[in-house]
Amino acid sequence: MTTGPYYVPGPERASRVRALFDRIAPRYDLINDLQSLGLHRFWKRRLISLAKVRPGASVLDVCCGTGDLALGLSSAGANVLGCDFSDRMLSIARNRLPNAHFIQADALALPLKSESVELVTIGYGLRNLADLPRGLAELLRVLKPGGQLLILDFGKPANRIWRSLYFAYLRAFVPLLGRIFCRDAAAYDYILDSLLHYPAQEGVSRLLAELGCAEMEVQNLLGGMMSIHSATKPLSLRQGNDVPLIARDLVRKG
Repeated sequence: MTTGPYYVPGPERASRVRALFDRIAPRYDLINDLQSLGLHRFWKRRLISLAKVRPGASVLDVCCGTGDLALGLSSAGANVLGCDFSDRMLSIARNRLPNAHFIQADALALPLKSESVELVTIGYGLRNLADLPRGLAELLRVLKPGGQLLILDFGKPANRIWRSLYFAYLRAFVPLLGRIFCRDAAAYDYILDSLLHYPAQEGVSRLLAELGCAEMEVQNLLGGMMSIHSATKPLSLRQGNDVPLIARDLVRKG
């Protein structure tokens, strides 16, 4: 397995990925549209549909980026708090949703009380975390018992031919888009780099099971190129201690 410039252990990896997203933020949505032929918007709508949010529900969107999921969830009536560690991504999200709430935060140490939100979503962010088991545990910590966790990310197709074609596309075409539109091919090498080290459908499901999740489901999209994990936090699951809030009423009405 190869190791690229963004897959390094510990804090150094986090700082590199943060710098990467700060750099590509202005063209992030454009590149996503081009590399997925616009399908990423359909997949995000699919996640929002699975959430079945009720009006006034408290939702945390982790690794919110430029706010696509936050916008959709807010439009469905949820009270959404978005968090990301890239300040430039958050600036775009705040301009798109000026009445929403966004904070800069590390997904491995969320500044929320335990069991404080009813739904946690994370779109295309899980595979970028420096410590995947710790990240999943942290997402479950802030989730109320009976609450839902939804994860949208790249997957690994089970069919070897389809997987080979998919990886070839990520290896050749996606960096080309980065070179043309960001003048930086390496900026999009991170997708394949991170995916090669990501346990994808089976591995994430196994980790969720080890953490005690219930009612787990995986929806494969486009033959497994993308996937949505859905899991429920059991009523009996208790994790960790509260950590201090960095702002008052992080999840609030209106």
